[in-house]
Amino acid sequence: MRPTLIAGNWKMNGSLQSVIELVEGIKAGEAGKVKLVVCPPAVYLMKVGGMLDGTDIALGAQNVCDAQAGAYTGEISATMLKECGCEYAIVGHSERRALYQESDELVAHRFAMAVASGITPILCVGESLEERELGVTEAVVARQLDAVIEQQGIAALVQSVIAYEPVWAIGTGKVATPEQAQAVHEFIRHKLAALDQQVAERIQILYGGSMNATNAGDLLSKPDIDGGLIGGASLKAVDFLAIGQSV
Repeated sequence: MRPTLIAGNWKMNGSLQSVIELVEGIKAGEAGKVKLVVCPPAVYLMKVGGMLDGTDIALGAQNVCDAQAGAYTGEISATMLKECGCEYAIVGHSERRALYQESDELVAHRFAMAVASGITPILCVGESLEERELGVTEAVVARQLDAVIEQQGIAALVQSVIAYEPVWAIGTGKVATPEQAQAVHEFIRHKLAALDQQVAERIQILYGGSMNATNAGDLLSKPDIDGGLIGGASLKAVDFLAIGQSV
């Protein structure tokens, strides 16, 4: 039985005071039996990490550089993130791919740097609205996974988490049903199983399509959905905790 993981991606939101209040609210609440991860903006990693000391809540970063050190202005290395206390790092988020043109190859390099530093990458994959309407969802997701598998090998995925983001269902007014989400999660697991059954059985596959307290129970009841990568609902402690309580 794979444990449930609920990761909050705070994106570029919050102030120092609001972040402190959010962490205090999460710490004071009850999330059931799930594993919680919070991914604050990079400038707040040290502060949040210190506040999480002595708790079971893990710290994650929203990105990681594909290089170890050097002339990469504005980037943050996996080693630096590790020193901040990060256990997880999001790589290949749909916003990074779309807004900053991060390629599959670059995402694979970021993935590799996280693993090499002992950080668990949360590898995001998913299709756009146009790709969904063209019926190429599986081809897109397979391509994104293959970029990592071909570069790092299937065994490297044991040290990772996958997050499926149906980009077409985020902020578009369209809604992905639990059945649609499960279908893609099942495709991912079957694809991995064709290469390594043990990896496929062990890896956690999260759903990143606007999960909230209302729909979390239905989504998390599906056999191949092992948690959520939460955006907006992670910015309020009560909403974030309610997702964990829905399991």
